[in-house]
Amino acid sequence: MTLIGGYVAQRTGDRRHLVLGFAAGLMLGVVAFDLLPEALRQAPDEVHGVPQALLMFAAGFLAIHIVERAVAIHRGHEGEYAEHTHGHRHAHGHAHDHLVGNGAPGIGLTAALALVGHSVMDGFAIGAAFQAGTTVGTVVAIAVVAHDFADGFNTYTITRLYGNDRRRALTLLAADALAPVTGAAITLLFTIPEQLLGLYLGFFAGFLLYLATSDILPEAHSPHPSRTTLLCTLAGVGFMWLVIGFAG
Repeated sequence: MTLIGGYVAQRTGDRRHLVLGFAAGLMLGVVAFDLLPEALRQAPDEVHGVPQALLMFAAGFLAIHIVERAVAIHRGHEGEYAEHTHGHRHAHGHAHDHLVGNGAPGIGLTAALALVGHSVMDGFAIGAAFQAGTTVGTVVAIAVVAHDFADGFNTYTITRLYGNDRRRALTLLAADALAPVTGAAITLLFTIPEQLLGLYLGFFAGFLLYLATSDILPEAHSPHPSRTTLLCTLAGVGFMWLVIGFAG
């Protein structure tokens, strides 16, 4: 499913804005319906009246913001996109793999590696759920399989959006596909403390939300009218709601 998600992301053609809008919706859904609730369950202790998981959520959001501002690559104004778009068309009308961005491949690599890390945690969740019982494990596994489509889609999209070449994006996609298997295997060896896992999930949620709202959505809305892109974003959120709802 991860590889299928990456394949769909490659075959976007001139529908790049719809793909980015859908990807942003998927990312928002993952943050709101999956990562934050799980982080709060596993790291509920408060520091000065605020759950540790939410403090890490804010830290993740601010960390990527500070990194972007420090290297002067923030691109979050739609007016700028109206003047130049990062996609391109081939002269003979070939329309695929237009998710090529400018400037900051390191940010794309960091985001993709974070998604790979999240996929490892997905596999870990499957292994832990099967330790709790076959029925629980099966439900969680089905949810993760559906969720991995979004992971593959986002891994390829983010890597290419920040200027990485196709070969590197495919390498990270393959790593993301293998990551859940690795995570499940880890549960045969040892268990990650819930508190530490909750803090990681909170931090990653903030990181992912920043990319979705500050970079991907403005990029999606720049070259085309916003209505269809907005509908794709809503569809992405709704899709994740259904996936996580079935898992419950």
